[in-house]
Amino acid sequence: MKVAIGGPLKVAFRPWVEGLENIPAEGPAILASNHLSFSDSFFLPTMLNRKVTFIAKAEYFTTPGVKGRLTAAFFKGVGQLPVDRSGARGAGEAAINSGIEVLRRGELFGIYPEGTRSPDGRLYRGKPGGLARVALATGAPVIPVAMIDTEKIQPPGKVVPKLMRPGIRIGKPLDFSRYHGMEHDRFVLRALTDEVMYEIMRLSGQEYVDVYATAAKRQIAEAAKAAREAEKKADAEKKADAEKKAAG
Repeated sequence: MKVAIGGPLKVAFRPWVEGLENIPAEGPAILASNHLSFSDSFFLPTMLNRKVTFIAKAEYFTTPGVKGRLTAAFFKGVGQLPVDRSGARGAGEAAINSGIEVLRRGELFGIYPEGTRSPDGRLYRGKPGGLARVALATGAPVIPVAMIDTEKIQPPGKVVPKLMRPGIRIGKPLDFSRYHGMEHDRFVLRALTDEVMYEIMRLSGQEYVDVYATAAKRQIAEAAKAAREAEKKADAEKKADAEKKAAG
């Protein structure tokens, strides 16, 4: 991945990075990043000497056909782990187990506390389950990461990416050993997550929104649907008025 994809990314986009010294040369660590674009999972590993393992939905690895096999090979090549979203607790539990396994091997585990990409470039509330539970279960330090301007490279609806310089800011490792043995305390999980999100906000300069990104996306989708229905209703009323005038 670093040769086939990372090299061309560096040449074409010339990403800048600050804080590389905060990535340990060896040993486990959690990279907790904001999530602006699909490309975040490529730009961040490209700029690091160590392998970073992220998680991806299992469908990317099990789709049949030539396209499915190519997709699976691609995601395996860039260090993604398949997560089965079935079961009572779904993707969250699978992500936690995958993260713990990666860290126990002494590797870097990448996670997006928001749980999904930001719908509008703002920073949303972190979900307390995955990040906090993995950190407390392993004792691994959490390194806050801010992706800068990656959402501007290929906005929704754009096929050809815009050539521009995205950035990465890497903060100092956060030690949560003071919470050892408290991984089942929901207030501790919330406090740990909020501390990490504050550091990401400080690094990224994003506006913070104290709601979950999934809820924001749902609200945006509902508003768009309501707007479309209102437009259809207005068009139907105009058509009906026109028909009445023509009949009169």
